[in-house]
Amino acid sequence: MDIIETKEKIEFDEKNPLIEIKGLQKVFGTKEVLSNVNLIFPEGSTTVILGLSGGGKSTIIKHIVGLMKPTAGDIFVEGVNVATCSEKELRAVRKHIGYLFQDGAMFDSMNIFDNVAFPLREHFKLSEKEIEAKVMKMLNMTGLDAERVSKLFPNELSGGMRKRAGLARAIIMEPKIILYDEPTSGLDPITSDLITQLILKLQKELGVTSVLITHDMKESFKSADYLAFLFEGEIIEWADNEAFKNTTNPYVRQLLNGSGEGPIQFSE
Repeated sequence: MDIIETKEKIEFDEKNPLIEIKGLQKVFGTKEVLSNVNLIFPEGSTTVILGLSGGGKSTIIKHIVGLMKPTAGDIFVEGVNVATCSEKELRAVRKHIGYLFQDGAMFDSMNIFDNVAFPLREHFKLSEKEIEAKVMKMLNMTGLDAERVSKLFPNELSGGMRKRAGLARAIIMEPKIILYDEPTSGLDPITSDLITQLILKLQKELGVTSVLITHDMKESFKSADYLAFLFEGEIIEWADNEAFKNTTNPYVRQLLNGSGEGPIQFSE
């Protein structure tokens, strides 16, 4: 299937983005997941990456935080190329990045307090009193009852509460960037909306740059300043919220309409 020609015409109007991806390619064995991803993330904004299931969205954000190394291309985070930097440089970059994994990625053997405190104990030399103050503050900031929840274990929390606890851990080091991997996946509509409102609150109160990957179109438009559509290993559309809704790109229109009728052929 040929990708539409409009992908070549994408222009980015931000001169100094906080994150910039250039020509990112990732090959696993003989399978090329990302072929030529070019994308920017303006400082202080929320960008949502959309795409088909298994299309490589998670792979993009794993490259941003340095969990994966590209087959080719560059990923600049605050001017540092995480594709080629040293482990020491990467560790410094990661101090400014919070990562909310799809399932929360809690340590089952630790209570919620110790889960949220884990990054502080790994990266900083703080007193237990300082750690307690920060953990309780972040749990409260994410809408949890810190006194009660901090003593519980991950298996004692609902899905929405685990997401919130995971988010408290993601922001515990007061990062400049937060990466969200399917933040509303598996949640009911009310809880999904609460998580979206929380993302917006954190962006406003902490001034963070947020990157989300999701299948949830409704929640995407509530939270996004910019949206990008990944298809066949490339970004074929990038635009602000309003322009994305009104695009004439037939691939994006098919996605927005939720229709099986269009240029994207879904396998049965």
